[in-house]
Amino acid sequence: MSTASDTRYDPQYDPLVAANPGAGRGYAPTYWVASAGTPPADDGPIQGDVDVDVVVIGSGSTGMSTALYLAQEHGIQAVVLEANQTAWGCSSRSGGQGQNASGRLTRSQWIERWGLDTAKALDTEIRTGFDNFKALTREIDCDAFDGGHLYIAHRKEKVAYLQEQTRVRRDIFGYKAKMLTTEELREQYCDERDAHAAMWEPEGVGIHPLKFTFGLMRKARALGVKVHTASPVQGWQTINGVHHLQTPGGVVRARRVAVCTGGYTGQGLSPLLKNKILPILSNSVTTRPLTAAELAATNFRSQTFLTDTRTLRFYYRLLPDNRLQLGSRSAITGAESEDPGHLKLLTDAIARKFPPLAGIEIEHSWWGWVDVSHDMMPRIARPDPAQTVWHAVGYGGNGVSFSTWAGKRLAERVAGKDAGQAVFNLPIYNSPLEYPNLFNVVRSQAFAPFRRFGQYFLYKWYWMQDEL
Repeated sequence: MSTASDTRYDPQYDPLVAANPGAGRGYAPTYWVASAGTPPADDGPIQGDVDVDVVVIGSGSTGMSTALYLAQEHGIQAVVLEANQTAWGCSSRSGGQGQNASGRLTRSQWIERWGLDTAKALDTEIRTGFDNFKALTREIDCDAFDGGHLYIAHRKEKVAYLQEQTRVRRDIFGYKAKMLTTEELREQYCDERDAHAAMWEPEGVGIHPLKFTFGLMRKARALGVKVHTASPVQGWQTINGVHHLQTPGGVVRARRVAVCTGGYTGQGLSPLLKNKILPILSNSVTTRPLTAAELAATNFRSQTFLTDTRTLRFYYRLLPDNRLQLGSRSAITGAESEDPGHLKLLTDAIARKFPPLAGIEIEHSWWGWVDVSHDMMPRIARPDPAQTVWHAVGYGGNGVSFSTWAGKRLAERVAGKDAGQAVFNLPIYNSPLEYPNLFNVVRSQAFAPFRRFGQYFLYKWYWMQDEL
């Protein structure tokens, strides 16, 4: 079992180098954890060896939705193994921006990469997933705000780019996206001083991500799903087709395994996933509640969330209790995550975007790992047809809404209901994860340890493109 030292939150945890994520560690000090209320009851750590049909590894929104849909639609009561606390990873640290998207590629890039027909089919799939997510936010008490999404041109040179993205969404995919001038943005939404124009799209629901995942967990446990916390998979052997998953409390023997660990996928979990995604840190802050005078000075009129056009983008919004939340990319490794320069990046952004809030008190500051695939798109797949192992990973920071649909599709695959369905011919379902490669030159696993050197220089290049 875990020791007392294991249970402390480790701010420098890094899945690319750590042997395991700990056992029963505390939550990161996020605003979501502070405001979510008491977590739902779970089933405690694994106690002794057990035999089960399906194991889901990871209790975030992907893992909990996979378990929920396995029970709800296929009559399979899965056992969920969570290394630490329920929704300990992305689902208690994300920005909570539920966009009609998945992965980092735009719809224009889908067309360029796969052609118009595939792009339209992928759009239908992701739009269906967004609609499913939206329905769940009406069922679960998660502070949902259905106000769309604002995409902010942070430089004049980006206005034409947003105009083209608006045209593609409207003319090719049938969305009601529209351009806003800076005056319209400031009059209707907020006085964002970094903006030169904005694209508004009506598809966007901001949520409290931890309340949302807690809601999924309650639904799943009501259908008989078991959720075992403080039960990391510390060893994995497959013997005669049965997966022997070693946890601190015993061995879980399973016929089928679904891996839903996102950016927290450790290198030692499974050879099927080793070096297949690159974990990237994202930092977030929330301020104290804004006063009436500060709300007037920034002209916040909506809780609609915003992202800007930087490659290393900022994402931000006004929360229901009038706090400003803002996040972006920062540190390269877990070891440097506590460097105060990364917090300054965010506070400087607040001062630049909303000058009346310069120097405002920060009440919550945290960071978490985002799972980035080699082509910036997720994979919900069975990596080896000879093994009864599936995974859903690689959202690239756009998993808030699509993760629940990924869980639904993953449940279909684990239940054996994917055969013959045309939708599973889409690239996010039928192409493999490859070794992440920031410069699109080296794909060999032998070069994987050097990826972060490339990431460092790439961040410098992105910064120059974004800011100079």
